[in-house]
Amino acid sequence: MEGGSTPPWPYPNVASCQATPTVELGGAVEVGASEQPMEEKLSEASKRAAPSPIQQLSHLAQRVGAVNLAEGFPDFPAPAHVKAAAAAAIAADLNQYRHVQGVCDVLAATMKRDHGFDVDPLTDFAICCGQSEAFAAAVFAIIDPGDEVLLFDPAYETYQTCIELARGVPVYVPLDPPSWTLDADKFLKSFTSRTKAVVLNSPHNPTGKVFSKEELLIISQACQQMDCFAITDEVYEYITYDENKHISLASLPGMQQRTIITSSLSKTYSVTGWRIGWACAAANIATAIRNIHVKLTDSAPAPFQEAALIALTSTPDYYESLKKDYAERRDFILQLLKNYGFHISFKPQGSVFVFAELPKSWQISDIDFVTNLINNAGVAAVPGRGFFHTDADDQSYHHRYVRFAFCKSDETLKAAAQKMMKLVKSNEKVPHDTQSFCVSKKGRNEHVTK
Repeated sequence: MEGGSTPPWPYPNVASCQATPTVELGGAVEVGASEQPMEEKLSEASKRAAPSPIQQLSHLAQRVGAVNLAEGFPDFPAPAHVKAAAAAAIAADLNQYRHVQGVCDVLAATMKRDHGFDVDPLTDFAICCGQSEAFAAAVFAIIDPGDEVLLFDPAYETYQTCIELARGVPVYVPLDPPSWTLDADKFLKSFTSRTKAVVLNSPHNPTGKVFSKEELLIISQACQQMDCFAITDEVYEYITYDENKHISLASLPGMQQRTIITSSLSKTYSVTGWRIGWACAAANIATAIRNIHVKLTDSAPAPFQEAALIALTSTPDYYESLKKDYAERRDFILQLLKNYGFHISFKPQGSVFVFAELPKSWQISDIDFVTNLINNAGVAAVPGRGFFHTDADDQSYHHRYVRFAFCKSDETLKAAAQKMMKLVKSNEKVPHDTQSFCVSKKGRNEHVTK
């Protein structure tokens, strides 16, 4: 306001509106909320969900315009036939709350074809807002306060948040580096009388591991022996390499009735922003998940459900091309990292990530490395520590891994390579604390601590 003009709202006394209010409660006078910050009243769950160092580094990457090899979303176009289907659905005014039963019908046929088991499309599915909501609704459907849920470490961070929101207790079982193998003894000793479920993500984020048939049998037998659920995250089911093949845990003997499969369109069809996912389970379990989904979000986006019908009926050559293209991207980034000085001890078997260990001669942590990579090369990756949770005897490796996403266009990958190799060729020193490491101009990369 200027010149003492009348405020444009119908309050007779502005000063009285701006004063700290007082409230009389049972004869006592309480000081207004301004002296007790409302953030102190936030839930413990919300405080645990505070931004991580990874998110802070993402902001740094955005500020400097770094090439993004951090986040696991494609930066190339989604398939034209899938986009056209979504546009047609919007144009046809299919824009209101909607359940597209045809999606369940196609998914049921796909599971029979790919995994050999029968599901009822009328009763065994819940179509949700992405795999994330499907997973959350599954957790809310089966977990009571105090129930324990086993997860394999390293792990995607969303799982823990969902379990804690349900007031369950996440219990981590470390996979053994460098190949991230399952130690059966560690796994079996993690079960207690309170164990309610096991979470399995295969192909795995962040490591790129595809769990073997032998490992899946260990998991399935334990679930049956301990009479607990399994929740699977199978979003990378069509992205596997070489001779590795995705096997759904639900396809193993005795597992279909106790397994909740979650997956989505996001990774297979490069539409991570559409938020179409699903949970598949026995009818009574799927009903519970569906009821929770309806209370959370009511329905998944209607026009994108219609487009899912087209995506899910893509021809076999689409999936063959998908694997071939991603295998080439994987091999490109592996060679780039080798040229930069990494020693790749585990070649991704699936997913869209390389989880690379920093060479022992590099006296630098994952966070420092990523910070320097952003500032000096203009390339963003993810520090590995955010995926680790266990209190292992030797936790030193928790700060020694960096995740690179290769679900990027050829242009993005080439830009990252040019920036990183420019740093190599210039022999530019990259400071970390009071030391620095440099990359030799020789054919081999040589890191020197000074």
